[in-house]
Amino acid sequence: MKNNADFAKEIYDKIIENVSTVIVGQKDMLDAIIMTLFCNSHSIILGVPGLAKTLAVKIISEIMDIDFNRIQFTPDLMPSDITGTIVLKKTKEGTSFEFIKGPIFTNILLADEINRTPPKTQSALLQAMEERFLTFEGVNYQLSNPFNVFATQNPIEQEGTYPLPEAQLDRFLFQIDVSYPKEKDELEIISNR
Repeated sequence: MKNNADFAKEIYDKIIENVSTVIVGQKDMLDAIIMTLFCNSHSIILGVPGLAKTLAVKIISEIMDIDFNRIQFTPDLMPSDITGTIVLKKTKEGTSFEFIKGPIFTNILLADEINRTPPKTQSALLQAMEERFLTFEGVNYQLSNPFNVFATQNPIEQEGTYPLPEAQLDRFLFQIDVSYPKEKDELEIISNR
């Protein structure tokens, strides 16, 4: 009979084997993403565009066969665009209010470029990450289990960014810093195209 460590190692090896068919290098990033999932937590991934941050999270969710949603954070994104909203619904019996779930109701949520949206919208996501449920009109809506958020962030010095305050960064288990691939990995990426 396998112990938990052996079982986790077996799953890890299968994920890495499958991801490696698509992503070249970036082992540290992949390790941190998998550890985040094993801990049922959240991580923030920092790096310039084009380093396979989004692709890595999407591929791992496909390999694990769990629900995945991606939200592209923009300056005009509202909290309800993430969490969902209550709408008036007309039926044969009359009208009623119904909660329409937003993209946060998933197993893995990729919050792409979280620092491109204003603090109010960031807070809606970060609060749900901490509490793992949302409340609308006095009704609690439980988020999926597991529920993991991976937030990507562009370097802060780029124009039009809203850095996360220190108090909100504690929602993340890891800050995963992604750098450019090594030269041999870049050559392999080019030769695979």
